[in-house]
Amino acid sequence: MNNLQIKYNNKAIFNPISFEVNNEDRIAIVGKNGIGKSSVLKLILGKEIEYNGEIKIANDIKISYVSQSTDHLKGSLKDFACKSEINESIFKAMLVKMGLGKDDFDTNIENMSEGQKKKVLIAKSISEQANIYIWDEPLNYIDILTREQIEDAILKYKSTLIFVEHDETFIEKVATKVITLRNSLTKN
Repeated sequence: MNNLQIKYNNKAIFNPISFEVNNEDRIAIVGKNGIGKSSVLKLILGKEIEYNGEIKIANDIKISYVSQSTDHLKGSLKDFACKSEINESIFKAMLVKMGLGKDDFDTNIENMSEGQKKKVLIAKSISEQANIYIWDEPLNYIDILTREQIEDAILKYKSTLIFVEHDETFIEKVATKVITLRNSLTKN
């Protein structure tokens, strides 16, 4: 990204940012609510978003995405793993590691708690073979023990990650770079 600015109604909403993502980088994008953090992630994912600047993404890059929303989740874990084209055994093993009980495996995802749904999204992402992981507020509704297990997994496997998160402890422990979005209408 070179001098990137997301625009709403033809106006840039944050000061230009420039960064590159290299193998094993873990980049936290931080800033106030509504400043455009999620929009930066969506732009990387190829969504049609108005912007200034330049974005270059390598060809044939496989991205694994964890969305902020869990509203789209439904059905059984088995069907979800099948539709997501991930190994069901690895997926369920990750869920157990994050504290989901095996008795929860029979619950349809739409009937799970928000924390359990987030664990489903994270376990899916971790189960995918990707070049880069993009996570939008992955720790919403996640307990401290699970957060620590996620931190340990990221550090152990040296995943390349771009993420938006408000948990400062997670950012300090995981991020190798921090990109701060600042309102373009105010001075730094």
